[in-house]
Amino acid sequence: MRLDKFLKVSRLIKRRTVAKDVSEQGRVWVNGREAKPSSSVKPGDELKIQFGQRAVTVRIERLAESTRKDEAGELYTVLSEESTPRDAEGW
Repeated sequence: MRLDKFLKVSRLIKRRTVAKDVSEQGRVWVNGREAKPSSSVKPGDELKIQFGQRAVTVRIERLAESTRKDEAGELYTVLSEESTPRDAEGW
């Protein structure tokens, strides 16, 4: 599954176009590597997403083409949430 679609379906990011923009800005990493919106993800992959001064790391548990709002949280497990300085780079 494409990274931008997973971010939207899992509701980590509200819209697919926003997920695409965030990925293109270099704010999403898959297994420690900067990821493009078209990057392929699979269960077991770790995603790190930079939201302003907050970074969230999640592990993908399963994939789904679509989910209901109450089921979206089952697609991933939050591994860590941390505050970071705005100029942090080099993850």
